[in-house]
Amino acid sequence: MFEMPGIMTMAAASLSNASVRLSAIAQNVANADTPGYRAKDGPDFAQAYLQDGGFGLRQTRPGHRGASTDTGAPALSERAGGHMSPNGNNVSLEDEMMRAAQIRQDSDLALGIYKSSLNILRASLGRR
Repeated sequence: MFEMPGIMTMAAASLSNASVRLSAIAQNVANADTPGYRAKDGPDFAQAYLQDGGFGLRQTRPGHRGASTDTGAPALSERAGGHMSPNGNNVSLEDEMMRAAQIRQDSDLALGIYKSSLNILRASLGRR
């Protein structure tokens, strides 16, 4: 059976991380005027990768042994800091847009790595 090379797996994990973080940003923007709402964010990919020990084994079926049941998605947590508004909300639309731009750059990099790896794999198979 074919197994994806490690670099492609890492690029896919980076894209998954970016997706979760962009979802958190969308929630933050949607709740920008909600009283008492606290901005949420997940760890950047490097932190998530190191915390998980390099995305070790995952249990995808109940019969798998010795694997964790972790799905690999980073956990969202409240983001500290930021200016608190009078209604107790700490979402700053400017900060959210800056974070979204940074995450888009990260996802573009991961897509580029994935595409280049796929082209190398195709070339090695003679399917250019």
